Amino acid sequence: MPCPPQSDELVFFVNGRKVIERSADPEVTLLNFLRKNLHLTGTKYACGRGGCGACTVMVSKHDPVSTKIRHFSITACLVPICSLYGAAVTTVEGVGSIKTRLHPVQERIAKSHGTQCGFCTPGMVMSMYTLLRNHPQPSEEQLMESLGGNLCRCTGYRPILESGRTFCMESNGCQQKGPGNCCLDQGENDSSSLGRRSDICTELFAKEDFQPLDPTQELIFPPELLRMAENPEKRTLTFYGERVTWISPGTLKDLLELKVKHPEAPLILGNTSLGPAMKSQGHFHPILLSPARISELTTVTKTSDGLTIGAGCSLAQMKDILAERIPELTEEKTQTYRALLKHLRSLASQQIRNMASLGGHIISRHCYSDLNPILAVGNATLNLISEEGTRQIPLNEHFLAGLASADLKPEEILESVHIPHSRKWEFVSAFRQAQCQQNALPDVNAGMRVLFREGTDAIEDLSLAYGGLGAATVSAPKSCQQLLGRLWNELMLNEACRLLLDEVSLPGSAPGGKVEFRRTLVVSFLFKFYLEVLQELNKIVSALDSSRYPEISDQFLSALEDLPVTIPQGVQTYQSVDSHQPLQDPVGRPIMHLSGLKHATGEAVFCDDIPMVDKELFMALLTSSRAHAKIISIDWSEALELPKVVDVITAEDIPGTNGAEDDKLLAVDEVLCVGQIICAVVAETEVQAKRALEKIKITYEDLEPVIFTIQIPELEVLAHELCKQFHTNASLQGEGEVHVGGQEHFYMETQRVLVIPKTEDKELDIYVSTQDPAHVQKTVSSTLNIPINRITCHVKRVGGGFGGKVGRPAVFGAIAAVGAIKTGRPIRLVLDREDDMLITGGRHPLFGKYKVGFMNTGRIKVLDIECYINGGCTLDDSELVTEFLILKLENAYKIRNLRFRGRACMTNLPSNTAFRGFGFPQGTLVTESCITAVAAKCGLPPEKIREKNMYKTVDKTVYKQAFNPENLIRCWNECLDKSSFHSRRMQVEEFNKKNYWKKKGIAIIPMKFSVGFAATSYHQAAALVHIYTDGSVLVTHGGNELGQGIHTKMLQVASRELKIPMSYMHICETSTATVPNTIATAASIGADVNGRAVQNACQILLKRLEPIIKKNPEGTWEDWIEAAFEQRISLSATGYFRGYKAFMDWEKGEGDPFPYYVYGAACSEVEIDCLTGTHKKIRTDIIMDACCSLNPAIDIGQIEGSFIQGMGLYTIEELKYSPEGFLYSRSPDEYKIPTITDVPEEFNVSFLPSSQTPLTIYSSKGLGESGMFLGSSVFFAIADAVATARRERDMAEDFTVNSPATPEQVRMACADQFTEMGVRKMERGKHLSSIRIAENLLERRILGSHTKPTESETPRVGFTTTTLRRRRQRPLRDVAAAVVGQNFPSPPSACVLLTSEWQSPPNQHRRAMSLCFRLGLTDFCQPPLRRRRGAAPFTPAKPLCPP
Repeated sequence: MPCPPQSDELVFFVNGRKVIERSADPEVTLLNFLRKNLHLTGTKYACGRGGCGACTVMVSKHDPVSTKIRHFSITACLVPICSLYGAAVTTVEGVGSIKTRLHPVQERIAKSHGTQCGFCTPGMVMSMYTLLRNHPQPSEEQLMESLGGNLCRCTGYRPILESGRTFCMESNGCQQKGPGNCCLDQGENDSSSLGRRSDICTELFAKEDFQPLDPTQELIFPPELLRMAENPEKRTLTFYGERVTWISPGTLKDLLELKVKHPEAPLILGNTSLGPAMKSQGHFHPILLSPARISELTTVTKTSDGLTIGAGCSLAQMKDILAERIPELTEEKTQTYRALLKHLRSLASQQIRNMASLGGHIISRHCYSDLNPILAVGNATLNLISEEGTRQIPLNEHFLAGLASADLKPEEILESVHIPHSRKWEFVSAFRQAQCQQNALPDVNAGMRVLFREGTDAIEDLSLAYGGLGAATVSAPKSCQQLLGRLWNELMLNEACRLLLDEVSLPGSAPGGKVEFRRTLVVSFLFKFYLEVLQELNKIVSALDSSRYPEISDQFLSALEDLPVTIPQGVQTYQSVDSHQPLQDPVGRPIMHLSGLKHATGEAVFCDDIPMVDKELFMALLTSSRAHAKIISIDWSEALELPKVVDVITAEDIPGTNGAEDDKLLAVDEVLCVGQIICAVVAETEVQAKRALEKIKITYEDLEPVIFTIQIPELEVLAHELCKQFHTNASLQGEGEVHVGGQEHFYMETQRVLVIPKTEDKELDIYVSTQDPAHVQKTVSSTLNIPINRITCHVKRVGGGFGGKVGRPAVFGAIAAVGAIKTGRPIRLVLDREDDMLITGGRHPLFGKYKVGFMNTGRIKVLDIECYINGGCTLDDSELVTEFLILKLENAYKIRNLRFRGRACMTNLPSNTAFRGFGFPQGTLVTESCITAVAAKCGLPPEKIREKNMYKTVDKTVYKQAFNPENLIRCWNECLDKSSFHSRRMQVEEFNKKNYWKKKGIAIIPMKFSVGFAATSYHQAAALVHIYTDGSVLVTHGGNELGQGIHTKMLQVASRELKIPMSYMHICETSTATVPNTIATAASIGADVNGRAVQNACQILLKRLEPIIKKNPEGTWEDWIEAAFEQRISLSATGYFRGYKAFMDWEKGEGDPFPYYVYGAACSEVEIDCLTGTHKKIRTDIIMDACCSLNPAIDIGQIEGSFIQGMGLYTIEELKYSPEGFLYSRSPDEYKIPTITDVPEEFNVSFLPSSQTPLTIYSSKGLGESGMFLGSSVFFAIADAVATARRERDMAEDFTVNSPATPEQVRMACADQFTEMGVRKMERGKHLSSIRIAENLLERRILGSHTKPTESETPRVGFTTTTLRRRRQRPLRDVAAAVVGQNFPSPPSACVLLTSEWQSPPNQHRRAMSLCFRLGLTDFCQPPLRRRRGAAPFTPAKPLCPP
């Protein structure tokens, strides 16, 4: 066998140390090399596509043009190590360490409470560190820009920005009120209790304690690399990998020769386009050419007619070049440059702009390219070069369409791009609209240019180009040609819109959907361009003192302004501790997160940071590609033939139980959704395991039905008695529908587990990222058929959970454990972001219908709500979510006649599961939407309706639980006062009168959030506290550190109880070997119950020490412990808390299901752009009843983080599925969570002072979930702005903005002539309606003579739930398919429910579903129904409301 060719040496530096790699593989990224080869695990793997910033590092290179060292941030997951020749890489470990010296960036982000789970923190640190290396005293705008590509799911970003702002140039005065004023100054009319108190704190950290930044102490650029850069290597470097060869020529001549030799080989610089395509789309190139060392490709030339930029320049360099060039030229010459610069500020992230090259951006010709439309209309020229010479081609529609006659030849490369100056009487503009303002791919973007005959407004030349409307950038040459010679007026605009929509074809079935929205944006952008040009023309004639062109109405001027991105400001207010509290007592103080400094230095160890153990194997999962199918065969023979592949794990390898009857760990015979796990491959490496998956062949036979949605047709939902209340008590009635989309958890650390089998007694050590290690332990035990006591689960910390790591980790732990037992070797399973999002499910989408009866004063007399949630293909937690949804629907309102019903629907999607808020954020949005609708009907502001219907005095909830709403009312009033709501409402109304295309909205929302599980047994907790002979204390408890600071709070509790400083104490990990039978850390109650257990253990220990302390009261803690040991007193104690009492009797519809409530209120103000649908969050004020916070810094962080997460749910987070049930939105590119630019411009959080609760530890409250729903204040502020726009356009107000209120939703709701054009021109496809089966057909042919027992008298206050028993308690038994008639000549009189066995539907059920499919009725639902004991399997409904 011939020897493989010898690679050249790859030389680069990491953290000041030289790295020589003699066998560099081009397919290995810097991230993998750092983590696997150098064992630098501070740089995290989170998405693998450069979209989240968790893997940010700094790269330093010598710039041959400026002869300076250039520092820039990059995402290590995209950078091939072969591209780093001659570079210096700095990771978070090289910045500072708790073992040596902390860098000020690391210290400040930790002490400013900018870390929670800590998984994103190293990336945040590196982005800020890079900024400071370039700008030691940056501006706030530079800070925002540098962090724009770093995602955080925990903190809400505010404290991260606060830490960065401490490095910025000092601003004068208060952040909110400006110089000479302070937002905390008490005004004459400040009546709020917060404004009157002197014991209120607003500082969570002390800036004066921070060490100063000293730029002279940074790592220097390695002298060896400097010498290499000054005397560059001219020879070609070649690196041979297993499959790919990387060739890096040293001269342009060599590159051109290589291009002739390898014409199909792509040029690679930043890898921002090729990398994701190779990872996710399977693109493969055996040879890659890297022109990184060729200086001719980075040359910039300024000429009299334009600017020529080398194709190798990064987009960040291009941005700097344009920013430098624009001030040097007259304004008329810089039109194109300013349009490009505008898009370069929002294109992708700072890290991607640092990596992506101009040439790569152009040649990729992505449909979403932000620069190509501008370059096309700006008449840019591409300078090409090959061995044969040079030539120029225009960057026009032919090139962008990829026509061979206008494209590069295979042997040519793009050397540079010439961008000409704009001319006098020429105007260029750029537009883009995306899901969020920054770091998001655009839905539509545009470049537009017009040239007028000098001194006139007659069009001499016109060019329009759009991205997002096809496979590449599209132009409209025919339309532009027909408009030549026309005057710039409204007649021209109307004609242009008509021509444009005819030419720019976008069929109804276009990829990406949003067809009406995108077509509307086409003409909306044109209208914006029309106004911008008109304004410029008027400026010219104004200077000439003439008036020739149409004037722009003052109301229309707002259309010209983009919503600005500004750095958030705000104040956090909490009650200070009692002045008599000892200084060493940390309870109530803003103590830094225990792991904060370790998060910031990258030394905090997460599950996948555990070093590789001996003989470890990597596992990869194979999932179903069909939504509902029978598995005919599985052939893995080719997979096993691959080198380093060890085995394939299937259901047959499971020695115990394969999950539950309805929820298999590994599929057997049938798959129920795309993403269901079928089998797993174990191999020596991650790469080999994933390659083996591609070789496994599965034969399917598709089955019916295939159900994805829960669109429920018209229902008559009222019982007879409730109908009476509508007719007798309510003078007005209304009804409506509300849709709430699902939500992905998007925890930064994906699901991961490490299973290590021991050599004896079948013992297993499992290191897992979970909220419920005991559940993992039990599941593995039953799967392997071994006792629980042989399995130990370890949880050091979790990189975010939000409910997504309660049940799911048990599945992955069990599958990995089967692999470990079968192979006898350790197994590591780490899910890619795409697989994690595909497999795990998320928040339940909800469809709600309500009917409400009310008086014209706004008093609601009767309310009936029915909710359907999409449970996915298995039950999971859908039953509990449905129950909690029903219990929490009333929110803060006292309504005498109520009926709430909920159903969980089975669909062929991955099973949805627990998520922060657990049904409350979805269900209560229905209630609040109803309130808003009532306000519109009554002609009253929504806040008046809310106030009128709120609980006012001690009362009982709908389920008969007594509570005192005093603090609810206090929160509401404080929020009104602190937010200056009423005066701002008038300001909003005044703004709206003056602006037609921009509208502001404001909303205030109350909240009554119930904390805990509705079962006493789920509130128990245990703790174990050891005191060692040196006086140090080890605390263990049953809670898991998810980022919520539970370990920090537990040590605060122990410190108070033992009366010693926290420095004496340590928490190692959560382990099932130390604290058994734990309950999931969820439901906001972890710190409550575990704190009680820790308190109990400490009190036991202190009681044992009392005689010794009394005997030697002047002794030290160490003296007492030593004496106790000598006297044989046990220094170890188990603490236990039996739990809060909680129960619910569903037969009676009453109980005390929740220990206590958290009250709050939030006021938000937004501004929307009616032409694009985008919005800006101007201000948010939150008042929360935290009682006596254990740690105000942590609790405020929880509120802010959950608020931002809730805001994401209601405004931008959107799950998209293919018609076959495949999840499209599986990465941060397609699924957008809030970024740093989505934080409200002013963000204030205050705790309600002087609030107490005797039930909880130290009168504190659990605040982990409650802030989630308050994010709806932004949603309702958007709805308020939309309603104003619709009123002004004389449109019906009885509309509903569904959640999420994306730009598409907002734009299409603000209907105008442009939306009408977009809808009118759209090619309409046939729309399959909901179920339209005649009621008598179903009852006579399918259901026979069965009848359903109905309640003879429905109580005035009551509700029903139709949910299933919990999966963990007993097998799933019943399922119902709702098949409901609609659109009949007369209203339907019945809702037909078909009940059947989930696994084996009886013939009648099969016939019903078959009939539906034969009729093309595919979007019905399957809501579960709890069957009473002894009830018949089929219970069709009689009419619920008599005709």
